[in-house]
Amino acid sequence: MFNQKFIIKPAGEEHCQYAETITNEMEQSAQARGTGIAKRSPEYIKTKMREGKAVIALTNTGEWAGFCYIEAWGHGKFVANSGLIVSPNFRKFGLAREIKKEVFKLSRKKYPDSKIFGLTTGAAVMKINSELGYYPVSYSDLTTDEDFWKGCQSCVNYPILMSKNRSNCLCTAMLYEPKNVKKAEQKKLSSEFKKNLSLFERLVNIKRSMFLNFAKGKEALVKVKDKVNQS
Repeated sequence: MFNQKFIIKPAGEEHCQYAETITNEMEQSAQARGTGIAKRSPEYIKTKMREGKAVIALTNTGEWAGFCYIEAWGHGKFVANSGLIVSPNFRKFGLAREIKKEVFKLSRKKYPDSKIFGLTTGAAVMKINSELGYYPVSYSDLTTDEDFWKGCQSCVNYPILMSKNRSNCLCTAMLYEPKNVKKAEQKKLSSEFKKNLSLFERLVNIKRSMFLNFAKGKEALVKVKDKVNQS
């Protein structure tokens, strides 16, 4: 039934017509969540489609349903599956999971030796990642490529990231390693994460609360200093 409703495949030139719709939905979704993702232009999305580094989901009638793209960092040592977005009309159909599976397969095909990582605030995405073999890691395990971290500048939480010297933020870092970790160990780590997902969600919420309070306190301190300087 699922496959009859949606067609999920690598995007190409013929799908560039959906680029503006995709970027608009990315921005609106980020605003609704109160978090941010690296802002991308329609031209950037078109480039990913033309390079064969994106997956798109369409209905049988050609209506856009979902999207995700691949980015390589650190000369291909790291790969990220970014910009996962599903049209509001087709959410709660399990489409995000199917798109993630397809873009993961595409990433493994194009970059078989690369580590695949992600940063997310969503428990649903964390669960999907864990099913694919990702497990939580510290930010120090991710790419040091400056261009990647510059992409976080459009996120509302960027000041928090920088206040922590890029060592932590509201997002949870997750990593898939194709060969640097023994498969048995990787499966165990992923399995442990899935078993304790509800606990992990609570920890993420606690972290979010702590960081937001930290940001508010810092903002209040700046205002006090400004008043003192003005007096």
